[in-house]
Amino acid sequence: MTIILLMLHILVCLFLIMVVLLQSGKGAQLGAAFGGSSQTLFGSRGAATFLNKLTTVVAIIFMITSLTLAVVTAKGGSVVRKSTVTTEEKAPIPSAPVQGGVQPGQPPAEQGSKTPEQSSKQ
Repeated sequence: MTIILLMLHILVCLFLIMVVLLQSGKGAQLGAAFGGSSQTLFGSRGAATFLNKLTTVVAIIFMITSLTLAVVTAKGGSVVRKSTVTTEEKAPIPSAPVQGGVQPGQPPAEQGSKTPEQSSKQ
């Protein structure tokens, strides 16, 4: 049902765009009004045309499909709850010290000073 509703919503969307682009702008009369009649400048706009009524109907259908899609997808639940979390095992840390290097957690020795291991060997 969601797929059918989504396809209907997309078709209504495209139809609404087409109907709105077919209409003439309201400012078309305003630009030519300074040399002509002032009745249409700020007065009544006259009877609603077929495209105006069609735009209203398509806009209402668009809002209904939008709200229906929102309700249907909200009842589906969250994606986070449906996902499974996999845990990876970490590689074991070797317990033996690294030969010839600095062990993690110890500061590197300065060149002139001896480490405690070197002083105990002498």
